[in-house]
Amino acid sequence: MDEPAAETALPSNAGFARRSLYILSANPVSFVALGGFGLIVLAAVFGPWLAPYDPLLTDAAIALQAPTAAHWFGTDQLGRDVFSRVLVATRLDLTISVLAVALSFVVGAGIGTMAGYYGGRADRIASRVVDTIMAFPLFVLAMGIVAAMGNSVENIIYATAIINVPFYARVARAEANIRRNAGFVQAAKLSGNSGMRIVGMHLFPNALPPMAVQASLNLGWAILNAAGLSFIGLGVKPPTPEWGIMVAEGANFIVSGEWWLALFPGGALMITVFTFNLMGDALRDIVDPRKRT
Repeated sequence: MDEPAAETALPSNAGFARRSLYILSANPVSFVALGGFGLIVLAAVFGPWLAPYDPLLTDAAIALQAPTAAHWFGTDQLGRDVFSRVLVATRLDLTISVLAVALSFVVGAGIGTMAGYYGGRADRIASRVVDTIMAFPLFVLAMGIVAAMGNSVENIIYATAIINVPFYARVARAEANIRRNAGFVQAAKLSGNSGMRIVGMHLFPNALPPMAVQASLNLGWAILNAAGLSFIGLGVKPPTPEWGIMVAEGANFIVSGEWWLALFPGGALMITVFTFNLMGDALRDIVDPRKRT
């Protein structure tokens, strides 16, 4: 009677990889999402070496060719291979997304957790700053920041990070505010832990599950934001391969029948965002402290 139960119970001392596989086995969609994320990362890391053609190489003789065996996604108006450009653009878009989300995660989580734990003036100041950012349409705010600072990759990352800070700050503040009087926090105080240690070692880990889901969603939104800025001419400058630029350039040729110019970069953008959205549930389950035993 005891052996079957031991086979289905997760050992408390199981390694991180084993525990993650155990948790994800209950949701097969999570494996699909993580597998898709793995492919995206591989494309970002090895894309420049896997690309069959130079993404910047032009050849007017083969301009606007439909997809063929030689050019899987066709060629654009300058004769550049669309597949190579889509593949190489993965690195830039993913880099912008990951750096922007990481920056906003650290800043937002720190502000929100301390505001929720300390309350009082710190909470009021943090809330007003977050409310000020949220008062603007976020994409319009990002446009203003990039237009004022210049449309470089660094400024796109900063603008994307700024508009995402409120999401983490609000989630972290709510979680810290709920738990600041919990038993484990009181026990940590009685043990002599400082306020910063309680925030970092006790409150922050309990806020990770909802923020992990938010981070996964923000990865997709960050890519959409970068692509949107490029689409309107405030993002990455041509001829750098970037999905938003490619969709913007391809949109001019849809009416004349060159559908592949916008379809394939737009499809890559859609699949990536969809994968990040699905990955949110997997991350939530992995970092949830309640599922560690």
